Amino acid sequence: MIIPKSHQLTPNQMAEVTKIVTEFGCSIHPIVGAMRTIYAILGDERDELMINRLEGLPYVERIDRIQSPFKLMDRRSDLSTHRITIGGATLGDELFVIAGACTIDPKNPNLFYETAAAVKEAGANMLRGGVWKPRTNPYAFQGDARSMDILMEASRRTGLPADTEVMEEAQIKVALDAGVTCLQVGARNALNYSLLRAIGREIAERRDVVVLLKRSIHMGPLNEFISAAEYIASFGNPNILLCPRGTTPTLDGYRNHPDESITPLLKEKTWAPVVVDPSHSVGKASYVPACAMAAVAYGADGLCIETHVSPSEGIGDDPKQSITPAVLADTITRARQIWALRHDTAVA
Repeated sequence: MIIPKSHQLTPNQMAEVTKIVTEFGCSIHPIVGAMRTIYAILGDERDELMINRLEGLPYVERIDRIQSPFKLMDRRSDLSTHRITIGGATLGDELFVIAGACTIDPKNPNLFYETAAAVKEAGANMLRGGVWKPRTNPYAFQGDARSMDILMEASRRTGLPADTEVMEEAQIKVALDAGVTCLQVGARNALNYSLLRAIGREIAERRDVVVLLKRSIHMGPLNEFISAAEYIASFGNPNILLCPRGTTPTLDGYRNHPDESITPLLKEKTWAPVVVDPSHSVGKASYVPACAMAAVAYGADGLCIETHVSPSEGIGDDPKQSITPAVLADTITRARQIWALRHDTAVA
C-alpha cells in the first residue's frame, strides 16, 4: 500500500510508480478516500528491491506492507478508517436497517408502494426489493425487469435509497442507470468472481454506490468471504457491506444454519461493516426478530430484513419469511436498545 505525501499522486508520479511495480509483476489500483488517495499494490509485494525503490521516491510518505489474502479489506490497511454513509446514515454510528419485500410483484405494484411507506415509518434506512430472483426451480418466478420502475418509484416516494440483487453483468448497468444505490450480490453468486469483477469495474468511479455482499451458501473459511469482497474493492470503490445470511448444512427447523455469530470473527479480520440477514438465516417469520436481535448482540452494524405489508399476498419467499411492518418496527426498537447497550449510548 503506497501512502503519498500529498492527497494524491500527479499523473507523472503515477506513471513512475506504475513503471516500477510492473517490473516486479505487480499492478497499482488507486483507492480514493475523502482526504487522501492511497495506492494498493496488487501482486507479490514482498520484493525488497521494489519496496526500496518506491520508498526512495520523494513524494512517497511510506509503504505499508500487508501480508494477507485481502490487502484492501484487511483491518490493518490504510482503509481501516474508511466510513460508508448511505442516505445520511453512517455505518458504525447507528444501527443501519435495510427492509422490504423479497420479490416485487409487477402485477401488483401498490403492495410494494405500501410496504415501502410502512418500512420507512418503521424506521428502516434503506428499501430492498427483488427485481430479478435466483430460483432453484427453472419454472418458478424469476423476477421481471419491469419491477425496476416500481422499486425506483417507491424509492422516490419514500426518499429511501434502494437495494436490489443483480445476478449477471447486464443487470448491473440497468440497476445503476435506474438509480439503485446498493447492488446486492446473493449467496449463489458470492463466489462468482466474473460478476464480482464486473461490479467492481462498474462502480469504481461511483462513490455513491455500495455493494451488499452476501456470504455464499457453501462458503467455508471467513478469508474466502472477505477475499470475495477484495475482488470488488480492488477496482477502487471500497463501499462494501458484508452480509452473513446462513450457510449449509442446514440446521433442522431453520432454512439455513444461522451464522450471525461470525460477526466478531469478521471484525477481527476486516474493517468492513457487517449487515446480517436474519430472514434467510432462519427462513421463518416468527424466528426473525430473535435472530435479528442476536445479530446486533454479536456486534452487527446493520440488519437486512424481509418485510411485506401483507406477506400472504407476496411472492417469492415473502409468504413464509417476511415479517409485517408492525413486527419490523418493534424489532428495530429492540435491536437499537441492544445496539445502545453495546455502544454505551442513549436510546432516543
